Amino acid sequence: MNDLAKKWELFIQSFIEKGGYNTVLDGLANTLKIAVIGLVIGMILGTIIAMIKLLPQYKKSAIIAGKICNVYVAFFRGSPMVVQLLLGYYVILPLMGIRVSSVLASIIVFGLNSGAYVSEIMRGGILSVDPGQMEAGRALGLSYWVTMFKIVIPQAIKNILPTLGNEFIALVKDTSVVGFVGANDLTCAFGYIASNNYEYIVPYVIMALIYIVIVLIITALIRVMEKRLRKDERHATIH
Repeated sequence: MNDLAKKWELFIQSFIEKGGYNTVLDGLANTLKIAVIGLVIGMILGTIIAMIKLLPQYKKSAIIAGKICNVYVAFFRGSPMVVQLLLGYYVILPLMGIRVSSVLASIIVFGLNSGAYVSEIMRGGILSVDPGQMEAGRALGLSYWVTMFKIVIPQAIKNILPTLGNEFIALVKDTSVVGFVGANDLTCAFGYIASNNYEYIVPYVIMALIYIVIVLIITALIRVMEKRLRKDERHATIH
């Protein structure tokens, strides 16, 4: 107990007296920023890619676009996130003459990575919608894209909401690798505190608890959204 009390005392000293909490708050903000904006980018890219891959394959342009999307998805789903970060920040962006902060580079890479996963999630969601919905939209004179955005996609999102929640949780946990490109996230912040006094047990346990709390909050929000959507659907059916 005395040993544990000493470890806790060292942590409090680094966290409060030496201003470690500022590093943690900054790391937490970056973790959430990278995950949230990355998911938004991923949903936009993923939806567009899913619609391209589901285009009728009777036009040459649709076939070529579909193959390009397949290569994109294969790369980002087939390589580790840390490799994508290193390539993006140290190779691709410099070759393009683009200089951005490590946090912004992480957001871009996370968004591109999420787009590959969301595209497959969204494609499954679109296929789960009754094909008659697309046929009805086209019969009313709407284009493929308008029918997708106004009729099919909203219904698909209802079906894939839990899976999108899992993707968001995965992004939050994956932010632990952004330290490889010099970005300060939650993991780096607690690593910095631990390295101040070479005491790692308490900082890393608290870090794990914070990640768990974030995941529990996301899970609760997804459940609330699911309940609300089901409630709205029942009201729509009644009326």
